[in-house]
Amino acid sequence: MPDSTLHEPVLAWYAEHQRDLPWRRPEASAWSVLVSELMLQQTPVARVLPVHEAWLERWPTPADLAAEPTGEAVRAWGRLGYPRRALRLHAAAVAIVERHDGVVPDAYDDLLALPGVGDYTAAAVASFAYGRRHVVLDTNVRRVIARVVGGVEHPPASLTRAERDRAAALVPDDDATAATWAVAVMELGALVCTAANPRCPACPLASACAWRAAGCPPHDGPPRRGQAWAGTDRQCRGRLLAVLREADGAVHRSSLEAVWDDVPQRERCLAALVTDGLATRTGPDTYALP
Repeated sequence: MPDSTLHEPVLAWYAEHQRDLPWRRPEASAWSVLVSELMLQQTPVARVLPVHEAWLERWPTPADLAAEPTGEAVRAWGRLGYPRRALRLHAAAVAIVERHDGVVPDAYDDLLALPGVGDYTAAAVASFAYGRRHVVLDTNVRRVIARVVGGVEHPPASLTRAERDRAAALVPDDDATAATWAVAVMELGALVCTAANPRCPACPLASACAWRAAGCPPHDGPPRRGQAWAGTDRQCRGRLLAVLREADGAVHRSSLEAVWDDVPQRERCLAALVTDGLATRTGPDTYALP
């Protein structure tokens, strides 16, 4: 039997404070949920919302996206970052059409077998789109459980078996409540039990939180490093890809040279974009989206 002492306060809090997000609405399709999960990886909700809306308007079903060239998915991805996610989503759409008659599967194993879908995404889609009982562990959920049950400020860098077992022990027995619990804990981590400056007085689990009871001891593990951006290959790739994305057809090398001065870095990143399938060389000195 799962530990149910935390369920009621979290579910009641969620019923009152949940955000109105398009992929959470009753009418949202499983495809909308899958698209949102890929887009939300390492990207804030506010940036995802307009791109998700435009994506679903253009490609309301997996078949609609699968029928388009991969380059159109990269173009529509815009500035969400980590554009290989667009390729994975396109590949997932193709697989859904080929293996599941165009319908996003509801079984965890079938979801996990889709390109670009890992444990978290498979569990999240099965839970949020189909109301199935799964252990859904993203960064927000892991942080809430680490604090409330584990008594530490942050979870380990990588998911451990002990973490998964602890989370599994908290999942309600019935599917519907388990699915709501999964999204409710995630929302609590996103809005209240945040990584920096958590709003403990507003938390429905404040009185039950082991970390708060211990005086909120600081993280004593390896330092948590932020991701650099300026001058990195990621920034260079983003600049180059923006030129390709905004062009109508092939782009001459000179247009790419104009947005990044470091020649070795620019050539390395351009080659990487081609290798990753995000760009294609169309001539001796021209490039385009695939």
